[in-house]
Amino acid sequence: MRGLTSSQVKERLDHHQVNRSRHKTSKGYMQIVREHTLTYFNGLNLFLAFLIILSGKYLNMTFIGVVLSNMLIGIAQEFKVKQTIDRLKIVNTAHVQVIRDGQRQDIDPRDLVMDDLVFVASGTQIAADLEVVETSYCEMNESLLTGESDPVKKQKGDELLAGTFVSAGQAYAKVMRVGDDVYATQLAHQARHGHRAASEMKDTIEKIIKVLSIIIIPVGLLLFRSQYFANNNISNAIVKTVAGVVGMIPEGLVLLTSLSFVLGVGRLARKRALVQQMEAIEALARVDVLCLDKTGTITTGDLKVEEVVPLNTSLEMVTAIMQSISHESDVQNATQNALKAYFTALADKHVTKAIPFSSERKYSGYELDGKQAYLLGAPEFLCHDPALLQRVTHYSANGLRVLMLGQVPSLTDPSEMTPLALIVMSDVIKEDCQDTFAFFDKEDVSLRIISGDHPLTVERVCKQAGLKHPHAIDASSLPDDEEALAKMVEDYNVFGRVRPEQKEKLVHAFQKNGHVTAMVGDGVNDVLAIKESDCGIAMANGADAAKSAAHIVLLDSNFSSMVEIVKEGRTIIANIERVCSLYLTKTLYSTMLSIFFSISGKTYPFTPFQLSIISGFAIGYPSFFITLEKDVKVASKGFLNHVIKTALPCALAITTMVIFVTLGAHLLHLSHNVMLSYSYLITVFVSFIVLLKICLPFNAYRLFIFLLCASPVLFVINFLSHYLSILPLFNRALLMVLPMLGVSLLIEEAYARLIHLCVKYHVVTYLKQWFKKCKKHVFS
Repeated sequence: MRGLTSSQVKERLDHHQVNRSRHKTSKGYMQIVREHTLTYFNGLNLFLAFLIILSGKYLNMTFIGVVLSNMLIGIAQEFKVKQTIDRLKIVNTAHVQVIRDGQRQDIDPRDLVMDDLVFVASGTQIAADLEVVETSYCEMNESLLTGESDPVKKQKGDELLAGTFVSAGQAYAKVMRVGDDVYATQLAHQARHGHRAASEMKDTIEKIIKVLSIIIIPVGLLLFRSQYFANNNISNAIVKTVAGVVGMIPEGLVLLTSLSFVLGVGRLARKRALVQQMEAIEALARVDVLCLDKTGTITTGDLKVEEVVPLNTSLEMVTAIMQSISHESDVQNATQNALKAYFTALADKHVTKAIPFSSERKYSGYELDGKQAYLLGAPEFLCHDPALLQRVTHYSANGLRVLMLGQVPSLTDPSEMTPLALIVMSDVIKEDCQDTFAFFDKEDVSLRIISGDHPLTVERVCKQAGLKHPHAIDASSLPDDEEALAKMVEDYNVFGRVRPEQKEKLVHAFQKNGHVTAMVGDGVNDVLAIKESDCGIAMANGADAAKSAAHIVLLDSNFSSMVEIVKEGRTIIANIERVCSLYLTKTLYSTMLSIFFSISGKTYPFTPFQLSIISGFAIGYPSFFITLEKDVKVASKGFLNHVIKTALPCALAITTMVIFVTLGAHLLHLSHNVMLSYSYLITVFVSFIVLLKICLPFNAYRLFIFLLCASPVLFVINFLSHYLSILPLFNRALLMVLPMLGVSLLIEEAYARLIHLCVKYHVVTYLKQWFKKCKKHVFS
C-alpha cells in the first residue's frame, strides 16, 4: 500500500480538506484577558468608581487600584502557565500513523487529509471518520460515543468513527471525513469533560457569588437611601454606599481560586504532570481511595518466562507451536515480547489466521498453515478441569502469571479445547514501589489494586511490593447489584480477573460509599473507569484513549511520581482554603453591616479608602504570597469547614463590636470621630487576627509576610490617620482602644466555640428539618 503522494496531500491542503477545526480547543490570549476583565464584579467596581468621581472625593477611588492589580497579576500568571502547558501539550500529542509515498509516517491528527491511508492498532484513538480497506481482525470500543462497552467487530468497508478506539487487532483505513464534519474536534471534550472532576471549593464559591450577585444591588440601594438621610449630603451618601458595596464584593476571591488553580497547573507541569482539568487538582488533594492497575504501576510491565509445563503432549511440540505463535504475530506487548525472548528459534509453521487477544475474552487464537487451531490465554477462561486449575492456583499463589496453550477444532468453535501446556511467567516489580505505598498509607489513602490477572498472583505481587495486608477476590464472584457491590468492595483491596466494565463499576461502588476516588491506568481497558472517577490519571506511554479520558496525564509514566503530585495538590488546595477565609471575612461582615445600617439609618462607619487599606494589606497581598508558598506542611480540612471555623467567627465579632460601638456611642459619650475610629481599629485588628490564624504555625516565610503587611498599616494609622478620617492610635481620646480590642478577641473566641458546637451537634441540619416540618404544617 502506497497511500497518498506528497503532491496529492498538498492538493488537499490547498482545498482545506484537512482535519482542522474552526473551534479552538484551548484558551487563547484574548480569551484569558476577557475572562479576567469582563466580569460582573469588575463592571460593578467601575460603576462605583464613576460614582466616586461624581462625588468629587477622589481619594476613595483607591479600591480600583486593588482591582486593577488583581486583574493584571491574574492575566500575567495565566499567560505564563499557558506557555508552559502549551509546550507540554506538544510533547504529549498523540500521533497517528499514515502511509504516504509508500512509507509509514507519524503525524499530528490535525494534519490528516481526505483519503489519507491510516494504520490503526490496539489502543489507537480514531481522530477522523475512516473506512476500513484491509484487516485480518479488528475490534472497536465505541463507548465514548454510544455508552456501550461491548466490542464491535469491524470488516472491510466498515466505518471507524472519530471518538472510538481500537480494543483489539489492527487495520488499514482510509480517511472519509475531516475537520468539522467529524467527531474528532469534539473528542477531547467528550472524553475529558464527560465527567468533570469533583470540586467542592468551586461549587461553594459559585453559590456564594450567586447569592451576592442577587442581594448586592438591593442592599446597595437601601444603604444609599439610609446614608442620604443620615448625612443629608449626597456626596457623603455616595461615599458611604460605595464603601458598603465594595466591602461586599469578594474582588479577589474568584481571582485567587482561579489563579491558584492555574499556578497549580504550572507547578504540576514542572513535576511532569499535565493537568487537563483544573478542578482535578482539588479532587487529587481530597482523594482517599486510589484504584490502580498492577501492570505499569506496581510492576515495570516487563515479563519473563520462568517455566513451560507440557500437558498431553511433548515439550518439543509445545516449543514448535509457541515459536510460530510468538514470532509470526505482529502484536507488540509485554507478554508477546517475553514469549519471543524465550522461544527464540525460527518457526517451521506459519500463522494463516489469528484472533488478537481481547480483555473481554481473555485469550487470543491462532491457526497454523490453515490446519491446526490453538488458543492462548487465561486458564480460568479456557479450562474447567479442577485438578489443572489447582496447579494454576499454586503458581498464582506464588505471584506468578500463567498462560494456557490449548488446541481447538477451529477458531470458530473454541468450546472443545485440549490443554497442551502451561506457560509460567513472572512480573518485574518496580524498585520504588515500597516507598510509594508507604507514603499513601501514611496519608490515609486506601490503595485498591485492580487487575485482569489471577487474584492470587496479584495478591502475591502486591505483598512483595509492600502493600499492607493484601486481601484478594476474584472479580467474577462480585455481584452485579450496585448496593451489594458497594458493601462488598470495602472488605478487599486486591481485585483479580477484572473485566473492563467491572473497573467502572468498582469506581462507582467506592464513590457510592462516600469516597473521593482516583483511577490510575494506561490501557484501553481502563478508559471507562478513568472517565468516571473523581480524578482520572493516565500514563503518557499508555493508550491514546486513556490519555484523552484522563484529568491528569503523568508525562514520565511513573507511578512513584504520584507522591510528589499528591503532595503538591494538597499544598495548593490547603493554601486556597486558608486564604479564602480572608476574603470571605470581609464579605461577611460588610454584608451584615450594610444590612444593619440600611435598616437602622445610622451613618456607615467606613469609607472606600479605609477598606482599601484592609483589602490590600490584610487580604490581597498576603493571600497572594501565601498562595505562592510551595514547601508547606498543611492539610486540607474541607473548604466549607475551614471557612465556617475561621471566617464566620471573625466576621461576627467585627459586626457585633461595630454595632455595639455605634449604638453605645451616646451612652459611652463618644464623639462621632471617636466612634468611627474605634470601629475602624477593631475591624483592622480582627482582620489581622484572621491573617494570623492562617499564617500559623509560623515559619520564616509566613512571619515575614505577616510583619511586612502589618507594618505599613500601623504606620498609616499612626502617622497618616487624617487621610483615613480617624484619630491617631495613641490619641488620648482612644484610651479604651486596648480593652475594646481585648473584648473583640473574647467575642471572636466565644463565636468560634459556639460554631464548633453547632457543627458538632448538626444544629443547622436539625434547623433545616424543623423549617421543612413547619412549612409543611403551614401549607397543609
